[in-house]
Amino acid sequence: MQFKLLAKDRGTQARRGTLSTPHGEIQTPIFMPVATHAAMKAMTPLQVRETGAQIILSNTYHLHLHPGEQLVQKAGGLHRFMAWDGPILTDSGGFQVFSLPNKRITEDGVFFRHEDTGEEIFLDPAKAMEIQMALGADIIMNFDECIPYPCDKGYAERSTAKTLRWAKQCKEAHTRKDQALFGIVQGSVFEDLRRHCAREMVKLDFPGYAIGGVSVGEGLELLKLVVGYTAPHLPEDKPRYLMGVGLPEDILESVERGIDMFDCVIPTRYARSATLFTNRGRIRLTNKNFRRDFYPIEPNCDCYTCRNFTRAYLHHLFGANEVLSAILASIHNVHFYLNMMSRIRQAIEEGRYAAFKNEFLAEYKRQDRG
Repeated sequence: MQFKLLAKDRGTQARRGTLSTPHGEIQTPIFMPVATHAAMKAMTPLQVRETGAQIILSNTYHLHLHPGEQLVQKAGGLHRFMAWDGPILTDSGGFQVFSLPNKRITEDGVFFRHEDTGEEIFLDPAKAMEIQMALGADIIMNFDECIPYPCDKGYAERSTAKTLRWAKQCKEAHTRKDQALFGIVQGSVFEDLRRHCAREMVKLDFPGYAIGGVSVGEGLELLKLVVGYTAPHLPEDKPRYLMGVGLPEDILESVERGIDMFDCVIPTRYARSATLFTNRGRIRLTNKNFRRDFYPIEPNCDCYTCRNFTRAYLHHLFGANEVLSAILASIHNVHFYLNMMSRIRQAIEEGRYAAFKNEFLAEYKRQDRG
């Protein structure tokens, strides 16, 4: 994997680059739609590709439980299994494991129960690498402890030390040369812990770095602070990934602070509940006001949904509980995010990112009815 920095914005830390992988080149900053179970909810791979998606994310924890990494490997790897020929990133499963009830965290790993069978499972750095190497994604993640928010500093210190120790073990266990293993910076909201973790992680010389533990309920203002005092300690010549983020405003603020990669389930999750993103904010298509609204979701949008269907039609589909409602809404929302990222890249190239961000948010917040 190679990362090339193409441009830096005047007046902010926003960056424009390219990330080369065995399955294609990625233009950054980029948003990665989430295909948790090796499938985008309510979308085919072709539909995902047509939204402008360049890379997708799948989940190690869920694929380990079902269908199992051995079956995926036997099928020819994750790309062939799910018929996606572009780049794929798999997370380590750490966030999912640590959000489970009744888990038992030790210094070596985590014990938890299989969600279907109740069988006790142990996951540690070596096992997380074994699973991800079998899945065969282009970019894989360290196994870390996702620190809950809020937490006391003592716990955060011990957890951050564990994440650094596990990162070393992950690097030692990872042997697949066609994968890029990213390190994950933790430290909760404590500046000194984030700074220490970033510096120690950089010493391990990973090909890319992620900031984890920032989508656990801390809010936008703390998110901005954490990213602001973590990103400067990460190498300029390597990609920076903010995990699990998020809303358009989260992404815009984080790009300004030097982040290159994002992922979140929000576009498709919101779509299934009839919440659609537009340049003037979110709208809820189950609202009765849309029953006779024969405009597209976004008048200037060129996604498949907006080219062919009206708000009134989608209002009808959601009211009739038709599966097509989730499909058409998901296509639009994912397209909205990828189009936003394209506009972000253009603004950085033109050296006017701050102005673009302010203009976008002023319009976006004007009529937010989500």
